[in-house]
Amino acid sequence: MHMTRLDQAFAALADPTRRGIVAHLARGEASVSELVGRFSLTQPTISSHLKVLESAGLISRRKEAQLRPCKLVPERLKTVTDWLEQIQDTWEANYQRLDMLLIGLQRQQKQERKK
Repeated sequence: MHMTRLDQAFAALADPTRRGIVAHLARGEASVSELVGRFSLTQPTISSHLKVLESAGLISRRKEAQLRPCKLVPERLKTVTDWLEQIQDTWEANYQRLDMLLIGLQRQQKQERKK
């Protein structure tokens, strides 16, 4: 099955632990051991979550001596944000049309009452 970048991002962010990791990395880089302590999970479990996030392109890791610091790749989150903004724009346009319809109906009711 071919997954787009957006599909991969949503699949990666579907897990609450991975969303927590992304939120934590939004504040700055963190090592795997920092994340283990922060989330009270085992190193293999955190590493598994990081692999999913890295595969989706949401984080990057580099090797620095014994450490593998992780950091957020904000450009990748922009794909998700852009998609959500499109959906929000559509809903806002729908609400505006509904508001105009309701205003028109209210005016019509007022005119009918005056008759």
